[in-house]
Amino acid sequence: MSRPRIVIVGAGFAGYRTAQILSRRARGRAEIVLLNPTDYFLYLPLLPQVAAGILEPRRVTVSLSGTLPHVRLVLGEAGRIDLDARQVHYSGPEGEGGTLSYDRLVLAAGSVNKLLPIPGVAEHAHGFRGLPEALYLRDHVTRQVELAAATDDRRRCSSRCTFVVVGAGYTGTEVAAHGQLFTDAQVAKQPLRTGMRPRWILLDIADRVLPELDERLSRTADTVLRERGVDVRMGTSVKEATSDGVLLTDGEFVDTRTLVWCVGVRPDPLAESLGLPMERGRLLVDPHLQVPGRPEVFACGDAAAVPDLENPGSYTPMTAQHAWRQGKVCAHNIAASFGDGERQAYRHKDLGFVVDLGGAKAAANPLGVNLSGVAAGAVTRGYHLAAMPGNRVRVAADWLLDAVLPRQAVQLGLVRSWSVPLDTASPEVARVPGRPGSAGPTDTDGKPDGESVKTRSGGEPARNQPGGEPARNQPGGEPAKNQPGGEPAKNQPGGEPAKNRPTAGTSDVAPPPDQPGPGPDVAPGPVRRTDRFTEGDA
Repeated sequence: MSRPRIVIVGAGFAGYRTAQILSRRARGRAEIVLLNPTDYFLYLPLLPQVAAGILEPRRVTVSLSGTLPHVRLVLGEAGRIDLDARQVHYSGPEGEGGTLSYDRLVLAAGSVNKLLPIPGVAEHAHGFRGLPEALYLRDHVTRQVELAAATDDRRRCSSRCTFVVVGAGYTGTEVAAHGQLFTDAQVAKQPLRTGMRPRWILLDIADRVLPELDERLSRTADTVLRERGVDVRMGTSVKEATSDGVLLTDGEFVDTRTLVWCVGVRPDPLAESLGLPMERGRLLVDPHLQVPGRPEVFACGDAAAVPDLENPGSYTPMTAQHAWRQGKVCAHNIAASFGDGERQAYRHKDLGFVVDLGGAKAAANPLGVNLSGVAAGAVTRGYHLAAMPGNRVRVAADWLLDAVLPRQAVQLGLVRSWSVPLDTASPEVARVPGRPGSAGPTDTDGKPDGESVKTRSGGEPARNQPGGEPARNQPGGEPAKNQPGGEPAKNQPGGEPAKNRPTAGTSDVAPPPDQPGPGPDVAPGPVRRTDRFTEGDA
């Protein structure tokens, strides 16, 4: 008799924890399959420290195959789920399709960046949900400070050294707090010629930072931010974003090349595609994390609307703490569905919250005891070390090195602006030319190497790539390299004129009409030749 198969979609906090507990309980009696676009679990709470240069990227990633030895990992992205046939259809990282049959299904697809209908935001802002976005922000901020240090123009320097963060929740607050320290450290080693200082602006329509937490934690975070020099503006948001800056709701226009979008998250679009009862984009489940009418389907984490038994009539919030705990209950209930134990209803009790504000500063209230300063910083880092399922020694070593050595502020240029669009259903995967889900480079006959695949949410092909719309000068976009004509383009706003490139009226050779012109963040691809012989040429 074949073993039953349990398919888990997503390896975030909920999916990883479900797989971890099931692998211990199943003991070979069931086949556990984990479907995920990447081969790692990302510890999101420490992502701001990656962007600030404190932790190396691999420190916040935990190998799935290395820590889940009895779980079969399938690299891919779920595209369609046939509930009647009990099948999950997915696409692999190289475009190959696949199908997984299941006896039990766990939907733990997580969440993506939350979008608002604000002009220009989708084109000019970047989110902070995945490792590629953190790496991009780290490079981008470093580059802006370096370019600002090289100019004598105060306006240009101010624009490059102004960083706008929208959303004063967990992520936005930590990004602004760490970002101010990061840029101040850079300027200390390489002072700006104009005598200016990097400026971080934190915006939110709420009346205080961390509005979802206790007011005492909010006051602590607000005090630390303002003392550090962060411009905290509550009751204010973005009305419009352009390539030159952002127009705020109070009428002020802020010149900036950086717009970080941290307004919150929305459930992965995969949940909505099932056609089952939803609650604000989340799949409705019962207290046992099962989908009503589909006892073989479980859902947990950000993709599931789980009844909050501690607050009747409401649902548990979309946080990592809830996702981790729900994963454990989900695993127990799946085992119970095969006759191993009794089902459990999901209940939770808050043990406190921690907010890392960079350096030795933090805000925390473990077990209801409000802490700030060094004590809160110690509790916060201790909590993260205890919560991480791996890499604890490496993380602790990086923290120790950061305390005694200066940070390495270098830009590697591995992630380009067009690789991390805000409107994507896969923030954990950077777009690259030629890979499914990206508009790839063209071949010599002008046709794409592969079909231009849309995002899973049904979006249009990625902008600023060959085959998509022309580049829109996203703030902070890197200059396009490898353009025909010699050196990298330097004629972007705030840059020098391009060198060794024919200018208008000086050359009788024009680029082919279907060849993307020079511009920021154009995906590199083969250049179509224009010197081939045609019939009649001698």
